[in-house]
Amino acid sequence: MTGFRATVVVNEPMDCPLADVSASVSQRVDGVSRSSQPTTEGAIVEEFGVAADASVAGDHGVEVTPVQSNNRETIYRFERDSATNCACELIEATGTPVSSVRAQNGSLYLSFRTLELETITDIVDELRAHFDGVVVEELSQDHKDISDDSVVVDRNQLTGRQREIIETAHEMGYFEYPKGANATDVAEELGVARSTFTEHLAAAQTKLMDAILDADRSQQ
Repeated sequence: MTGFRATVVVNEPMDCPLADVSASVSQRVDGVSRSSQPTTEGAIVEEFGVAADASVAGDHGVEVTPVQSNNRETIYRFERDSATNCACELIEATGTPVSSVRAQNGSLYLSFRTLELETITDIVDELRAHFDGVVVEELSQDHKDISDDSVVVDRNQLTGRQREIIETAHEMGYFEYPKGANATDVAEELGVARSTFTEHLAAAQTKLMDAILDADRSQQ
């Protein structure tokens, strides 16, 4: 049995305190955990960690309170309305647990595993119905046994502009972990708005995923 691991980036997660904090401290926010059930007041409790010398002061839409600190890291806690659209909860509503959550430069990075490639497409479509700037940053497949199941993707399915955007993003390290460049960096290199970059990238990735899915179906 094989499975897929994907990391999806939500570049404009509206009303997300985690993303807001990451934008204000200009560094990675990780160690994210959250309560599985709302409190009696209908709130979800979340915690996250940042470097000990980082300041999270500012208006993030919720009260952010430190709960633990050492020389390396400070853990903060906040409560948010459970009725708010949450990217993590939208993914998990499909029956797919989110295995890792981090935020950086105002964007959310959500990792999860699935058995079916179609599930990733469904998740991306659901996220795009609620948020702008949703792209697949990483997609990999684990193989139990070595087999010849390579997929050839026709580059001609992409427009010249889409190929240029993917190639530039790849060369600048946009798809690497940790990132060599963020969406703003790549957009500036291309001379376009960040929203234009994420729109073209999303369209290109959709075409590539469709090609992979079609090839996978034909091999079954």
